[in-house]
Amino acid sequence: MTEIDQPARTDNIKAIVSFFESGIKDRAEKLGIELEHTLLHRDGRAVSYSEEHGTEWLLEQLSAHYTVETRDAEGDLLGVARGPQAVTIEPAAQVELSAGPFADLDDARACFEEFEERMARALAPTDVRVLTLGYHPTARAASLELIPKRRYELMNRYLGAISPFGVRMMRGSASTQVSLDYTSAEDCLRKLRLAFALTPVLSLLCDNSPVFEGAPRPHELMRTEIWKFCDPDRCGVVPRVMEDGFALEDYAAYILDAPAILSPDADEQWRFDERTFGEIYAEVPMRQADVEHALSMFFTDVRLKTYIEIRPADAMPVPYVIAYAALIKGLFYSARSLDALDELFAQVSATDIARAKESLMEAGYEGAIYGRPAGEVVDDVVRIAQAGLAEKDRAHLEPLAQLAAERTTLARLACREDVRA
Repeated sequence: MTEIDQPARTDNIKAIVSFFESGIKDRAEKLGIELEHTLLHRDGRAVSYSEEHGTEWLLEQLSAHYTVETRDAEGDLLGVARGPQAVTIEPAAQVELSAGPFADLDDARACFEEFEERMARALAPTDVRVLTLGYHPTARAASLELIPKRRYELMNRYLGAISPFGVRMMRGSASTQVSLDYTSAEDCLRKLRLAFALTPVLSLLCDNSPVFEGAPRPHELMRTEIWKFCDPDRCGVVPRVMEDGFALEDYAAYILDAPAILSPDADEQWRFDERTFGEIYAEVPMRQADVEHALSMFFTDVRLKTYIEIRPADAMPVPYVIAYAALIKGLFYSARSLDALDELFAQVSATDIARAKESLMEAGYEGAIYGRPAGEVVDDVVRIAQAGLAEKDRAHLEPLAQLAAERTTLARLACREDVRA
């Protein structure tokens, strides 16, 4: 695109880059954590938003503590919050806690354990239980009811036309996400590349989807397959991010050149829009709210906002979530760890990442990552993280380190339990 086609393009690239740069911190030491939960009746039925003890009812119970409510124009309750903790619901009524940033992993664990205790107390009189799995354990995704949120209805329409995996992503999947800070544009780009190179490792370590579409999974790392086929315009690896010379301006251009799916109309309501963001804002400079919306419509393995969001992990029980946060902390908040990762992943390309994903989906720990046995690479990554953590944080890493040492995953363990049952 040129300034003739899009007179505001240069300004819009600057607006997006400025938004990224506004996230630069004096020190990078805190982590944000998001964990999605699946609700299920004890007889295996999915829990919907609007039923008697559905997620709307649960949010109402939680609002006694999380007192700030978010409702849509029709009055539907879509989220509750308290300070830096926000409880929201995903497209098919998955319940998410987003909390932090945390400098102390003990505080993070206490926060998530308290939240799960509050949910358990609220649900105790009902037959509803809470699970932390990467994919719905009983239902096919298309059978799950969308919550009353127009944004999700339009996204479901767009992504569903590409492949069934868009619907499966929105309705069936549940994730753990960890966000980290950066201290400069250079630090941001370095961490971004390393996080993409780590994606196959993190996907393997955090594989927790033993069931897919109501049946035993056909292969390992189901989350990886979902995102592979969901939408190539906005998933996977950001184009050229692994190449020398990639800059924040290139990331901004990538955002502008993808279909928007949604854009706000004159009344600030969402409408379906297949134009690119560059075309929508061809003659109008983007406001910060426009930039924030545009960035939220991308689902790459690693996503940049005013922080780096690392996205390959399945939802997991809290001890493993905190172990994952410890892993990210040990890898990215130690200068020695970053140098070691640079050496470990020197010359890794987007093609290499794709090949590693395919190998792990086929064979798990028996597969290969960048030409080496997967287990060896995982061991290197765990050792680097352990060396980058303070002594008091190393214990938090142990649940994932133990899985790695045993060359197994939560999903594999669950499959074995099913076989024994």
